[in-house]
Amino acid sequence: MYDLSQIDNLNLYKFLENAAHDFPNNPALCFVGEEYILYKEFNEKVIRLAYHLSIHGVSKGTKVAIWSENSPNWLISYFAIVSIGAIAVPILPDFSAKEVENILQHSEAEVLFISSSLYRKLYIEGAIIGKTIILLKDFTMHIHQHGETKKESNFKSFCLEHSEAIKQFVLPNIKPEDIASIIYTSGTTGTSKGVVLTHKNLVSNAIQGYDTYAITEKDRFLSILPMSHTLEFTLGNIFPVTHAASIHYIKKPPTAAVLMPALKKVKPTIMLTVPLIMEKIYKSKVRPELTNSPIKKFLYSLSPIRRFFHRIAGKRLMATFGGELKFFGIGGAKLDHDVEQFLYEAKFPYAIGYGLTETSPLLAGTTPGKCKIGSTGPAVIGVTLKLINIDPKTGEGEIIAYGPNIMKGYYKADELNEQVFTEDGGFKTGDTGIFDKENYLFIKGRIKNMILGPSGENIFPEEIEAAINKSEWVLESLVYELKGKIVARVELNYDEINKSFKNLKDKANEAEKEAGKILTNIRKNVNDEVNKFSRLSNIFEQKEPFIKTPTKKIKRFLYQDKEPHENPEVKKEKED
Repeated sequence: MYDLSQIDNLNLYKFLENAAHDFPNNPALCFVGEEYILYKEFNEKVIRLAYHLSIHGVSKGTKVAIWSENSPNWLISYFAIVSIGAIAVPILPDFSAKEVENILQHSEAEVLFISSSLYRKLYIEGAIIGKTIILLKDFTMHIHQHGETKKESNFKSFCLEHSEAIKQFVLPNIKPEDIASIIYTSGTTGTSKGVVLTHKNLVSNAIQGYDTYAITEKDRFLSILPMSHTLEFTLGNIFPVTHAASIHYIKKPPTAAVLMPALKKVKPTIMLTVPLIMEKIYKSKVRPELTNSPIKKFLYSLSPIRRFFHRIAGKRLMATFGGELKFFGIGGAKLDHDVEQFLYEAKFPYAIGYGLTETSPLLAGTTPGKCKIGSTGPAVIGVTLKLINIDPKTGEGEIIAYGPNIMKGYYKADELNEQVFTEDGGFKTGDTGIFDKENYLFIKGRIKNMILGPSGENIFPEEIEAAINKSEWVLESLVYELKGKIVARVELNYDEINKSFKNLKDKANEAEKEAGKILTNIRKNVNDEVNKFSRLSNIFEQKEPFIKTPTKKIKRFLYQDKEPHENPEVKKEKED
């Protein structure tokens, strides 16, 4: 068991070393349905790969990138990199080849671990000239120089040849203040920043995770978010290693067809996810089943019966997730109110967390059974959260964070670092929020997204979007300012529309008319709910799915100031 008093004597590799010593035969890593790598084997593989890297010139401070889908070898590579004091640069697998090339150049990465599928993509783009490439599948090394490719002997042969040297290999002394990672954000603003995180940052956040929710060596994690996403990396991978829990990976994106058999096989006790996944389950499966007739819809509108329905649906959902789930962590974005109400009333073991890549990431969090709808929970141990620039009317202010998990800074961005840190070392999160009497934090929105009202009111698009997304006809929405007016783009749920209007499949014009009426009703209902400064001037249908970051957030910058065609129903209403 670890606590924050130890963070000045720990580095990330110590977590693995201790787990391998205390639980050598415990299952560590595997693809779902495949053979486990035990903790003693996990550690041995890391030592062999660390030696391999050091022999080929990787040393303290060398930047080594990882661009791959999730796999056991991803985590083995990471531990090998940081165990010798090199700096890992995880890259989200959904980044384009051009984005990856920019990150490799900006970070000055000399070596790149890469999956076979992404290697082909990068090779075609010519972004690997002069780089040492290591295929994650088998750790075969390729060196690209002067237009030629030199292939080293395969990793297995190398280890046999150097077996005695590997046994004698001593890892260097890695200090807590040493840099462990530079993680490039996927950001919704169109710019990707390199977040510099030390061993101490990541070690402390893993310990903070344990203080929030204790795990044991018997827990089973199912990893479905990209490992290069800080939430999944720290809390879904480093955290389980601290107490020798097992981590299971899937080989394909977590669609229902992939996820359902994986859940049945693994019966996970712990999972981490972003809101979008649970929102899709609720809107496509749970709510339609509870409201698929006029009588059910009426009964569902009655609070006591709705809660009863939710309890039944919650038991079914638990069974779907394998029946042994104890902790279902949700973070990365705000969870839809109706979805959280369902999880809360269903007594599903969900928990909300709040943080940023810059904070390793966890700043605040709850545990199952202690959630408050709409809140991220209190600050985790060792973190202090306070508000500045507080609005005297609402009590809301910008959230400033202090703690051992706060990043060292942005890489090669001195001017930006001056802007995001306060004089006393606090990190400006860029989010606004408010605390209740029990110090539970409620996030209001991003300052960058905020719209300034005609009389200086702070209008947060996220709050209006939450009101829009309550509609059963809505998949997603985006609110922004256009020519001084507040407008919304809405992606409609045509699966639900077609269920209610069964003849519309062959009547595209009729479907479009119905869509226009639905949008008009949504606008009316939202304007009845929000304050007068936040009312929608217009609402447009978003015909195509919103373009998102790899972490499933809408890329807002692509839609700002863009004028789609006007909703004809609203236009008619204005003329009347």
